[in-house]
Amino acid sequence: MTTVPRKHFTDTQKALMFDRWQRGESLHQIAKLFDTRHSSIRNVLARTGGIRPAPRHRALRALTLAEREEVSRSVALGCSLRSVALQLHRAPSTISREIRRNGGRDDYRANQADQRAWDRGRRPKVCKLKKHRVLAKLVAAKLQLEWSPVQIAGWLKHRSGGQEEQQVSHETIYCSLFIQARGALKKELLVHLRRTRAMRRSRHHTQKTDNHGQLAGMVSICERPAEVEDRAVPGHWEGDLIMGSHNTQIATLVERHTRLVMLVKVDGRDTQTVIDALIKHAHKLPRELYKSLTWDRGKEMADHQRFTLATDIQVYFCDPQHPWQRGSNENTNGLLRQYFPKGTDLSIYSQAKLDAVARRLNGRPRQTLNFETPAERFQQCVASTA
Repeated sequence: MTTVPRKHFTDTQKALMFDRWQRGESLHQIAKLFDTRHSSIRNVLARTGGIRPAPRHRALRALTLAEREEVSRSVALGCSLRSVALQLHRAPSTISREIRRNGGRDDYRANQADQRAWDRGRRPKVCKLKKHRVLAKLVAAKLQLEWSPVQIAGWLKHRSGGQEEQQVSHETIYCSLFIQARGALKKELLVHLRRTRAMRRSRHHTQKTDNHGQLAGMVSICERPAEVEDRAVPGHWEGDLIMGSHNTQIATLVERHTRLVMLVKVDGRDTQTVIDALIKHAHKLPRELYKSLTWDRGKEMADHQRFTLATDIQVYFCDPQHPWQRGSNENTNGLLRQYFPKGTDLSIYSQAKLDAVARRLNGRPRQTLNFETPAERFQQCVASTA
């Protein structure tokens, strides 16, 4: 049995891999560029969890190659260590240690010494979460509550009172999860992230489209009032269906001002069933906090005019293939996949269970809310309308 030799890549090639990966290209596309298998590309990227390593550089106080060449010439001429140190404006102990580390006076070579110093510099810096185990345990506990790294970092900063040792950046949390060699956070915590992949992927890797048919009497999102666009006033919602197996679905609603999430159990995707469920749900909220609804062009909203007549809530429709016009709802649907993975039969969940998931999501602090929770913000709105 013949074995395929392992392919080695230069630093320039690896940099190009990360450039392509960050642009959203697939492993197969990158592998084709290098005329290799996609598993070879994955091996390179997976060493750092898909995160581009920080560029290496020498410490300012380290000896340069030119200085090492001067040391080599001086040693060959029999000069004293003190005279070499004086010439290079270095401490004698620095020159002594440099020569002792690299074979002594008889075997010292500048190029070899410089390469050894570069190799020794590969030792990784100890991660902050590895040094501060109490902080690491707190981060792990919040991850288990499905808080995102950005939410955890913002919450820690908010409560730390400016003490750096009680803070950690969201990037450090991500790196500690994706790069297991750091030994700070257990790999099992990855399942609590919004995206449960073992390697970071570019946000450009996939582009979701939303191309549905025409509905009668649609009011375009272009006609939506300006107060909806700037999120200054509560009461404007975005909605959609998330799909499960066996043609099951859940209606998801997000309030634009507070980011509050509500989930509605629907027993079918036909327009009558969906509209009936949305009408029933709309009557649970104060009129001041439900003024408009923005939806995509799905056929489930074909009877939207009946919804408007029953609730006095205007429905606006996104442009074709423009899901980002319901950005809050699209983001929330991604978060909900932690609780309702693709391929799950959604009919097994009762309304009580859906309400419990919504409460969990509404209890997470949000960066867009200055790390307050949607529940707190929505309660303030309720109080102001009372």
